[in-house]
Amino acid sequence: MTPSYGGPSPRRQRGIALVLVLWILILLTITTGAFALMARMDQLEANQLLSGTQARFWAEAGLNLAAVALREPDEALRMVADGRPYATEIDGVLIEVSATDERGKLDINAADEATLAILFSNHGMDPGDAEVLAARVMDWRDTDEVERVNGAEEDAYLAEGLTVGPGNHDFILVDEILQVMGMSYELYRRIEPGLTVHSRAGLPDIAYAPAEALLAIPDITEEEALNFVAERQSQESGEGLEITLPNGQSVVARGRGLTYSIRVKATMPNGVWDQLQATIRLGGSAGELPYRVLRWREGFNN
Repeated sequence: MTPSYGGPSPRRQRGIALVLVLWILILLTITTGAFALMARMDQLEANQLLSGTQARFWAEAGLNLAAVALREPDEALRMVADGRPYATEIDGVLIEVSATDERGKLDINAADEATLAILFSNHGMDPGDAEVLAARVMDWRDTDEVERVNGAEEDAYLAEGLTVGPGNHDFILVDEILQVMGMSYELYRRIEPGLTVHSRAGLPDIAYAPAEALLAIPDITEEEALNFVAERQSQESGEGLEITLPNGQSVVARGRGLTYSIRVKATMPNGVWDQLQATIRLGGSAGELPYRVLRWREGFNN
């Protein structure tokens, strides 16, 4: 009889070896799958980055196309700069463009106190608070240190714990109005599309004005402003605009301006998109650049 030494039998050893081999195969499969997944993710990220870069360049191309369309001598063919959308497809890329003549916006350096108060109250601010804010805007842009009724000069800002007082000069950028004491970011976001520092006009030109700027005009509601813009944009270029505001004011301004806000969105065939917004001033003399950028905005989603 063969003595037993208590060690594993050959069959059991083969079983253990098989289990080890299976575990090694599982680990190799997981590792290979992980590397394959990482490689796939890297490829997708690279494609996304490439498509995003291409979309950005297409958006810039759309800006150039808009500048050319705004310089078109024939009014019937010229891009209408009243915020209406235009779309075209080039090599499978959808380019959406809209332009607004800055004459259609309210110039915060030219508007009077009453007009500013109307703008603020029509955008939802309490009428009393709107009058106070309008006075503070006026004190911000005037050159003296005399505080008007409801206004605020440097002492008022310091009393509120603010380290920056009124500029005592015209607003350089629309964004600067955020520094006026009492101006909330929520109100700024509502009124910003209708503001400019380039038109030097005390009231918006209703032939090009967005709804946000039309609310600077007395006796108009937000619904009426939106309906007016929709009706104006439904008319073809070159037609006589036979529409009026509720106060009876009719559209009379035509022709070509010099300064425009342009918004462009480019969408690639795979759905990746990018957009930009720029305020440009068209060149007019021989040897000048076709346009000059006054303001540039990118990286926004709304």
